[in-house]
Amino acid sequence: MTRPDPHLELVRPVTPRTPQGCEECLRIGSPWVHLRLCLTCGHVGCCDSSPNKHAGLHADEAGHPIAQSFEPGEDWRWCYVHQAMV
Repeated sequence: MTRPDPHLELVRPVTPRTPQGCEECLRIGSPWVHLRLCLTCGHVGCCDSSPNKHAGLHADEAGHPIAQSFEPGEDWRWCYVHQAMV
């Protein structure tokens, strides 16, 4: 049996801080591919396929490793530390 990811303890009820798109990309006028929602603080960042990879940078810098897809119809979660779905 697989043990649950210990980083799931950092998941909180969150409200997206910028539901219209990636916080940093909106600020600098950059495009993104897909969005990710930080499940610790509500930061909305762009995915690793986007030019700036803001969601991954946020996970590293803020220490908030669990993000959920912020794309319509998707509800999967990703741990940036373990590089795995949770």
